[in-house]
Formats: sequence, structure tokens, C-alpha cells
Amino acid sequence: MKEKLLKKEMSRTQIEKKIKEFFNDEKFKEKSQKEIKKIKRLAMSKNIPLKDFKKLFCKYCLKPYSGIEKVRIKNKIKTIECSNCNKKSRWRLKD
Repeated sequence: MKEKLLKKEMSRTQIEKKIKEFFNDEKFKEKSQKEIKKIKRLAMSKNIPLKDFKKLFCKYCLKPYSGIEKVRIKNKIKTIECSNCNKKSRWRLKD
């Protein structure tokens, strides 16, 4: 009975490959917030950093950035205002 409840274990390399395929997909901007949440949880389960992939979606509502968001650059800090939840995400630009 316990065997039915256990999920199939994926290796770290399989999960990394799945994450890269998900974010490099041509239709990424059409992905739902639930799909992004699943990928985030999958990465957290094996302690895999998302690095630059986390800049492709809003960290509050998990909606992918479509390209119509407000983008500001000031003092080497990039600010993006989400068009869905109106929250701001900030990243330091490299020198």
C-alpha cells in the first residue's frame, strides 16, 4: 500500500534537464502559474538554484513576464513592475 503512495524519484540531473527544457520552451510565456510553481518546487526538492531563470517570471504571482511590463534602470538596478499584480522586482545589473 505504501508503494502506491510513493512518487517516482527523479535524479538531480533529470530534474535539471526538465527545468532547462521548461524555461527554454518557445511557449514559455503562455505557461500557467501552477506549472511554474511545480517547477519551482521540483527545483527546491533537490536544492537546485534557478539562477537566471527566476528573472523570467514574477516572484509574487508567478506569472511569466510577457514583455509589456514597466522596466526601469537606475543606478545599476533593474526594476520590473508586474502587469498582473503591480509588484516590483529588483535586480542588480552586472558591471
